[in-house]
Amino acid sequence: MEATLNDTRPDIVPCWSCGGPIDGSAFCDTCKAVQPPGQRDHFSRLGLNVSFDIDPATLDEVYFSMQRKLHPDRFATHSPKEKAYSQQQATAINDAYETLKDPHGRADYMVHLKGTDVLPEGCNLINDQVLLIESMEMREALAESETPADVDIISARATEDIRVCIAQLSKLFANNDIEGACKLTTRLKYLKKLAQEAQAHRAKLI
Repeated sequence: MEATLNDTRPDIVPCWSCGGPIDGSAFCDTCKAVQPPGQRDHFSRLGLNVSFDIDPATLDEVYFSMQRKLHPDRFATHSPKEKAYSQQQATAINDAYETLKDPHGRADYMVHLKGTDVLPEGCNLINDQVLLIESMEMREALAESETPADVDIISARATEDIRVCIAQLSKLFANNDIEGACKLTTRLKYLKKLAQEAQAHRAKLI
């Protein structure tokens, strides 16, 4: 299921300018002043439900719409405080977008966001012998590759494994299996790095 607009309301806080109620929006509904970004997760900052399945077109649409509204150039004649807040908002929105648009970044973020009570250390302490052996074998195969065709075989396998890994992550997050998602997120990290190394190795062989 694709992520949809978030229908939950964050805590109400007063506007720094007029004191009106702010429900987490970037602007005050009363005086229209830009608000500080506050401590919000990346999904709620972009108005999306927490979900691994994000439609890239929807994410782009939301991001570019918010960036146009909050670009610091639009507030050049406003008060120094509001100009500073617009810059902070634009930076926070950009960070959220860069994290969520990449499947690995999104998965890693969701593990930390949803697994604070399950895996407070994140995925950093995973000790998966199967994954370590797979990683070493594929890197050895890459190091022994002597032709671009040899590298292409490894790259094709890595690309397919990445595709399958992302599909499996979708199911794991849907089932709230944070530990399983954590292990698969670590594997996705290794696969992405392998794909990058294969590309670099192939360039040396041409």
